[in-house]
Amino acid sequence: MTDATIQLMVNGTPVSQTAEPRTHLADFLREEMLLTGTHLGCEQGVCGACTVFVDGKPTRSCITLAAACTGAEIRSVEGFDEDPLMRALRTAFKKHHGLQCGFCTPGMLVTGYDIVRRLPNADAARIRKELSGNLCRCTGYAGIIAAITDVLENAPPEASVQPHARAQQPESSAATSLLDSQDTPSPQTAKGDASTTIPDRHSLEGSPTLSRTLTFDTPAADIWNILSDPKKIVSCIPGARLDSATQDGKLQGQCAVSMGPIKAAFVGTAKMDLKDAEKSGHVIGRGRDSLSRSQLDGMLDFHVTRSETGDTVLSLDMTYKLTGTLSQFSRPTLVAEIADRILVQVASAIEARAQGKEPDATAQTSLNGLSLLASVFKGWFRRVLWFR
Repeated sequence: MTDATIQLMVNGTPVSQTAEPRTHLADFLREEMLLTGTHLGCEQGVCGACTVFVDGKPTRSCITLAAACTGAEIRSVEGFDEDPLMRALRTAFKKHHGLQCGFCTPGMLVTGYDIVRRLPNADAARIRKELSGNLCRCTGYAGIIAAITDVLENAPPEASVQPHARAQQPESSAATSLLDSQDTPSPQTAKGDASTTIPDRHSLEGSPTLSRTLTFDTPAADIWNILSDPKKIVSCIPGARLDSATQDGKLQGQCAVSMGPIKAAFVGTAKMDLKDAEKSGHVIGRGRDSLSRSQLDGMLDFHVTRSETGDTVLSLDMTYKLTGTLSQFSRPTLVAEIADRILVQVASAIEARAQGKEPDATAQTSLNGLSLLASVFKGWFRRVLWFR
C-alpha cells in the first residue's frame, strides 16, 4: 500500500509525515507522534476514550482516518497543558472524584471542555445527555457530572480564554441537531468531489436491495402529492435537508446522522425522475461525509397503488452501497432492521403531511443512530427469548 503524506497542525505544531492511508488518527497520534494521552478502548467509535478535537469538533479518532484530516487542526488532551479552562476541569475532576482507573478520562475531559465552552447554561440533565457517548466503567458518572457542573458555575474568568482560533467557534454536538452545524459546505464539496456526481445504475449492480411496502389510509393522490414534491418528501425523512432542486429533477442536500458524539453529514446530489400518470418514480444519488471519507450510493424505485381493500400502498425497492469507515454499519441484516424503524417514522410523517398536519418532531431532527441500534438489539433479544 502506497503511503500518504499527512499534513496536520497537532497541538499547535505543524506536522508532515507519511503513513498508510488506512491509519486511523488515534494510531497516528499514539504511534507516530507518541501522544499516548489519547486512549484506545473499543476501537469502534463507541466508548469515547479516544475523543480529540478536529478543527474544534469532538471527534472519535479511532474511526477517523488520519489522511482524511489533512489540513486540519488536531488538539489532543496533551494540547491543553496551559489552557485555563482545562486546568479548571482537571481540578474539578480531582475534587469530585471524577476519575478512578483513568482510562476514559482523556475523552471525558475533551468532551467536558466542549460542554463548558459551548453550553454555559447546561444543567445536570443536559450534561448527562452530552456525555452519553463517553463510557466509564468505574465512577458511576456522578463525580464527572459534578465536576463539569462545578466548572460551569465557578470557573475563573480566565477559563473563558480560547487560545486556538478554530476552537472558539461553538459547534453542534451529538445531543443536538446537525442540521444547523452543516450550513457551510466542506472544502471537498466546495471544490467538487464525488458527492457532486450521480452514480449510474450499473455501479450499484450486485449491491444489497431492500424491498418494502407501506400502507396508508389516505387517498393515493394525496400520498403521491407528497412523494412527487422533493421539498415535502425530504421534510419527512429524519436528518435530511434539501438545499436545491431544479426543474429537471436534480437535487442537492444532505442527511445528518449522530451516534453519541460521532457525527456524519452525507452531502450529495441525486436525480429524481417521476411518472405522474403511473404514480411511480426513481431516485439515484450519492452522498459523502468528508471527515470519515465514507460514501453512500443509493437507488430507490417507488410506486403508489390502490389495494383491493381500498388502502393506498407504497412499494419501495432500495439499493445501497456504503464504503469508507462507516461501512462497518452496512451489514444487510442490521441495515434492514434500522431501515424498518426509520420507515415507520417516514410513513407517519408522509401520512401527516398528506392530511395537512405537521409531522412529529422526529422527522425534523438528525437520525439518532444509538437509539436505532438500541431498538434493533432489543428486538433481537426479545426474539431470542421467544424462541427459547
